[in-house]
Amino acid sequence: MKCRNWVALVAAFSFSGGAFANDELLGLQKDDKQWVMAGKNYSANRYSTLAQVTTANVKQLKEAWSFSLGALRGHEGAPLVVGSTMYAHSSFSDSESSPGPHIYALDLTKEGAPIKWTYTPKTDKRAVPVACCDVVQRGLNYAAGKILFNTLDGQVIALDAGTGKEVWKIKNANPQNGETMTMAGLVVKNNFIVGVSGGEFGIRGWVAAYNINDGKQAWKAYSMGPDEDVKLAADFNSANPQHGQKGLGTSTWPGEQWKIGGGSTWGWYSYDPELNLFYYSTGNPGTWNPTPRKGDNKWSMTIFARNPDTGEAKWAYQMTPWDAWDYDGVNEHQLADLTIGGKPVKALVHFDRNGFGYTLDRTNGTLLVAKPFVYVNWATGIDLKTGRPIEDPANARSRARTPRTSALAPWVARTSSPSAYSPKTGLFYVPTNNMCMNYEGVEVKYQSGAPYVGANVLMMPGRADMTGAPSDGHVGDFIAWDATTGKRVWTLKEAQPVWSGALATAGGVVFYATLDGWFKAVDDKTGALLWKHKLAAGSIGNPMTYVGPDGKQYVAIYSGPGGWYAAPVAANLSKDDPFGALGAVGVAFGANLDKATSVGGTLHVFSIQ
Repeated sequence: MKCRNWVALVAAFSFSGGAFANDELLGLQKDDKQWVMAGKNYSANRYSTLAQVTTANVKQLKEAWSFSLGALRGHEGAPLVVGSTMYAHSSFSDSESSPGPHIYALDLTKEGAPIKWTYTPKTDKRAVPVACCDVVQRGLNYAAGKILFNTLDGQVIALDAGTGKEVWKIKNANPQNGETMTMAGLVVKNNFIVGVSGGEFGIRGWVAAYNINDGKQAWKAYSMGPDEDVKLAADFNSANPQHGQKGLGTSTWPGEQWKIGGGSTWGWYSYDPELNLFYYSTGNPGTWNPTPRKGDNKWSMTIFARNPDTGEAKWAYQMTPWDAWDYDGVNEHQLADLTIGGKPVKALVHFDRNGFGYTLDRTNGTLLVAKPFVYVNWATGIDLKTGRPIEDPANARSRARTPRTSALAPWVARTSSPSAYSPKTGLFYVPTNNMCMNYEGVEVKYQSGAPYVGANVLMMPGRADMTGAPSDGHVGDFIAWDATTGKRVWTLKEAQPVWSGALATAGGVVFYATLDGWFKAVDDKTGALLWKHKLAAGSIGNPMTYVGPDGKQYVAIYSGPGGWYAAPVAANLSKDDPFGALGAVGVAFGANLDKATSVGGTLHVFSIQ
């Protein structure tokens, strides 16, 4: 009876008009029996109040069932649970007949969760060679009785959540121009907000909003260019003019280089309903070689706060002006109410690939804390007054003057794997990487749809730990971080990079997975290992949790290695060229990833037995 009533409640929200879609999501995301958006909630904190699984009984977790996802490339993201249905997705498939991704609706009321429906869109395989870092798909969205998602070849699609039938589909990106789509996107009010990948192909990045009912574009805002294209509000950055204001989307680029400026938007999005602002970041400028584009290159490498109704930017903060390492900037923005310096702050916390953890006031973009969460040598710190990095001339700007430089810099201090935040402990749980590189800038000319990188990169395990002492050669850390002070609380070393997301729970347990195939549960206060289970393959998935129709708490995760680091295994690349896959071949095979995991694509679901 409980299950039947819950299905009726969900159906009541599944109206065709969608006028109250945001109200629906505001309610559903607070019910921790479900998981209705990629980041768990609009704050993207990946925290659940479920507490059946605790530090005392987590060792009793057993795999309840598993499901093959029908593809063998990198499986990022996580399934959704709405009512008594789980919605799962695969990566882009290698199948000639149906390249995918595959979308599945699974019936949780029946043993083994049989398939209710399956949907595979018709897609263009020409997107595969222009996908920079594997053919991943980062998640699904639910709103107003629809499942909304993107495809690698640039489609945005809405399905009827009950039947799997197409409601609408539109084209947001064109692979022939080097544009692809891998992000999950986010539904805010009646808009599905999505971005674009392709910074390595000289695209000009953007975010766009599509009406969830008919797919019509509501607005589009570019990462750089004239102010009207970037959609800067009249009071843009009024609280922090030192972070930059009008005209900089063109004036900080030589000539018209901004037209091929990069700044892709493939990361995670979050939203504050009270402020009516959504948050995301832009990626690296094109090309990686900085010489042809000397200047700050705004608004690449930037955190934006925009009005979801109009797309107008209220504030923006650029983390890495004139980026020359492909630090990117697209990682998640977690919204939390913190106390800093004795004062309450509506905070935004962001762990960037440049190695610094940032805490900002999300109302106006004021920078409050910026400290390295991994070993950093490209900069000695961040000036809180100006917001600019204090660069080490030996390891930073020299990269534009010399043909080769060796850097301990964390080009991949972390990747797209999202962190979690627990309001119980006040700590953020962050997957990180411990790698360095040799970097050589080379000349490259822009051609639409062709790689526009301009660099040779050789990667290797990090040479130093957080203190600057020689590293023991491990390639990953999982850390707990205090965003009010900018300090690590504890650290767990991993042989491979931690490429999965994190999940924090009220039971005192934090979950994450590794590329050598372990799914782990640790104590949220101490980091002590409480439980681990060997998955079918390495994981870059994001753990999630829900309550099934039987009243039990379940924890789920995808296995299937991929992403930039594991692309050599996922795509079966040759070991002969260590510069292959933008340097991933050298470091991944050097760390024996091919011996630690095979390819995969499986959904694993666990419960206390």
